[in-house]
Amino acid sequence: MPTLAERWKYRTALVTGASSGLGLAFARMLRAEGLEVWGTSRTVARIPAREGFHPVALDLCEEKSIHAAVAQVRREAGTLDVLVNNAGAGVFAGFAHFPEEAVAAQLRLMLEGPLQLARAFWPEMLARKRGALVNVASLAAEFPLPGLSVYTAAKAGLAGFSKALMLEAAGRGVQVLDFQPGDFKTDFNRAAQRPDGGEAWETRAWERFEKLLDEGPAPERAAADLRAALLKGRSGTVATGVFFQACAGPAAQRVLGGRVTRWFLRKYYRLDK
Repeated sequence: MPTLAERWKYRTALVTGASSGLGLAFARMLRAEGLEVWGTSRTVARIPAREGFHPVALDLCEEKSIHAAVAQVRREAGTLDVLVNNAGAGVFAGFAHFPEEAVAAQLRLMLEGPLQLARAFWPEMLARKRGALVNVASLAAEFPLPGLSVYTAAKAGLAGFSKALMLEAAGRGVQVLDFQPGDFKTDFNRAAQRPDGGEAWETRAWERFEKLLDEGPAPERAAADLRAALLKGRSGTVATGVFFQACAGPAAQRVLGGRVTRWFLRKYYRLDK
């Protein structure tokens, strides 16, 4: 099977949140496919040092940082063939006492920032009639997570943005992927903020959530699914994760509807006790 570089003549990629977890797995996959990769982190020292993997300092919550990162990629890479908007983080708390300052920060990190990065490179992709925009949303866009309401809102917004761009890109040579991972074994739960003063249901839901992450597949599985989707060259939504989350769950929701899905989620996360 040809590599991405061989099939689509891709040479350069930018992956946000590339210091660990899914982002690092995506960056390594693209590097193995023959692309030069620019990977971002708020702390560039966390980016693994290796040939063809270029560190970029980026804080998606800061306007100046986004402009500086875009300028660095343009200067070093020239044109960009693949953009993977992956960076994200969670704040776990019931919305009744969700920190006010965290609402804006979450939306900035996982919705506004990715849109701004996409806007920087999107016109060039359309002009060249070549490229791929990958927005890493979440299956939370389809199956909302209690305690992660703002995270869910941001990821659902990012998924909707991707679907709108699929329409705009139709027939113009640019691929748009709404990439929706389920629970993978990463440091997401250890990095998530948990403000004090929660309710009893939050503890029960968090325990369920941690169990899903601890039992999830390795990030390399998501990277393999992303590679397969990129090789196809078609825009669309790609769900990835364990069979129940990525396949059975979405199919059941289409058949049973949202009401039954919400009932199941309440029971699973033990919200009714």
